[in-house]
Amino acid sequence: MTQQSILSSRLRVSIAVAFSAILLPSLGLAQGKPAFNPGNLVVSRSVYDNLAGNITIGQTLPPNCVASTGACVTAVADGTYPFVFANDTIDGSFGITSRIFLDHSTPSGHVISSLEVPNSLDSGISSSSDQLVTSFSSKSELGLHLSTNGRYLTFMGYVAPVNAIDVSNSNTPIAPDPTNPVPSSYYRAVARVDRWGHFTFAETNAYSGNNGRSAILNNTWGNDVFYIAGNAGNGGTPEPQNVVLGAGAQILSPSDLPEADQAPGLPTPVGSFSVTELGDKADKVGKDDNFRGMTVFNNVLYYTKGSGGNGVNTVYYVNTSNTPCTGGVGLPAAGATLPTTPLNYTLPLPSTGLPNNMCIVAGFPTTSNKAVNPVNFPFGLWFADANTLYVADEGDGYTGGADLYTHAAGQTLAGLQKWVLNPATSRWELAYVLTNGLELGAPYTVAGYPTGTNAATGLPWSPAADGLRNLTGRVNDDGTVTIWAITSTISGNGDTGADPDKLVTITDPLSNTSSAVAAGESFRTLRTANFGEVLRGVSFGPTN
Repeated sequence: MTQQSILSSRLRVSIAVAFSAILLPSLGLAQGKPAFNPGNLVVSRSVYDNLAGNITIGQTLPPNCVASTGACVTAVADGTYPFVFANDTIDGSFGITSRIFLDHSTPSGHVISSLEVPNSLDSGISSSSDQLVTSFSSKSELGLHLSTNGRYLTFMGYVAPVNAIDVSNSNTPIAPDPTNPVPSSYYRAVARVDRWGHFTFAETNAYSGNNGRSAILNNTWGNDVFYIAGNAGNGGTPEPQNVVLGAGAQILSPSDLPEADQAPGLPTPVGSFSVTELGDKADKVGKDDNFRGMTVFNNVLYYTKGSGGNGVNTVYYVNTSNTPCTGGVGLPAAGATLPTTPLNYTLPLPSTGLPNNMCIVAGFPTTSNKAVNPVNFPFGLWFADANTLYVADEGDGYTGGADLYTHAAGQTLAGLQKWVLNPATSRWELAYVLTNGLELGAPYTVAGYPTGTNAATGLPWSPAADGLRNLTGRVNDDGTVTIWAITSTISGNGDTGADPDKLVTITDPLSNTSSAVAAGESFRTLRTANFGEVLRGVSFGPTN
């Protein structure tokens, strides 16, 4: 055989081997069973490891706190669920990490299978050392979103072990706040999972002192980026520059590296809003951007803010046009494009914080939380079309007295809000709020969960619905829309984020704007979390 023939033969073998390396895993996946199907739902769920030894009565909280700061307290309850959350009464940063599951469910709520996210207690799940957990009682976490091309689901968590204490208020490694009473540090990370259950994780130093809440992958045109939502800061004022950088709306590049090989840099904000855009006096820098829910629709990135004493509880969008919105309020420009790079800013930041490139969506509330007690608490968003937007309002979370149930029942904006765009005024208008069947303020029981009065709070144990958080929906062939959502709760638990909550659904005529017609609609409960469980996000499954 000639040297040329040998080289040609070797080349053919090399190509065949390389091709097999690419093709065979795909063939193996095609022959296997997918973790999710696009016509079904995926519900994010967390399970607390109910171990008394997770915390010892009398141990110092937060762990490794510095006594000279005056922030150290001693635990008043051990790790037994739900009594462990009595520690919230003495430690304002209290939380404990737990495992994450993704439940593949039919639209009727029947669980087909569950996928456990790699974590420190289940090293056999992943061939790498990757791990991701949530803070069990952090009610704003684990929002689920499909990527812009529908191929992936994304969500956020902590790069930390299971059963770690006070992680949700820890610093991130290179953006610490020296005034944070929680001295520990952990990366936050975005999880990306495909239809076959393959995970990758991208670490970030964003949300130091607080939590990342949800993420959306923009992977339609290449140059993939994550948009993420969360909150930062757990210390004093003024907030350090890196905490301001790590708040609110962030942009992050995906990574295929194991977590141990990643070295994330400073946070990179993609958007920022200040109440000074509305003519209001500046408040705590970074807290105006305490974002919870998010969505992408028609190439526009939207966020919601629904908690905190700063800023405005309302719906926002990132303005990528060259024309600023008027007085902090506007509508996205025709032909809007999604951002692909961070917000343009220079370091060091001025005392006013980041430049502002976000606007309140015209028609939604513009009153500062410092001006009046807010009555709007928007969380999840779902556009049925360009003129119809459903907003999940989680309610005010009131647990200030024995009237907590009657207070929840008396809310008028909590539940599922339907907003319709008025083309004549170029403003969104609230058509009605759907609440029938949610049974706001009606206590319910869960097997094994305590009843009666919680001695630690003096309030009843039983949870009751207070509104809705994350949601998804679809437009049906008959002109209706069906919405699936996760309830928010109130109770005397000590931390309502640890209450067993529900997955609910409702169907609404898309074209309807009459509250009289809407009065005949009702939510159905598809599933209630079990003892030691919480439900968080809901989405349709990813495609191929």
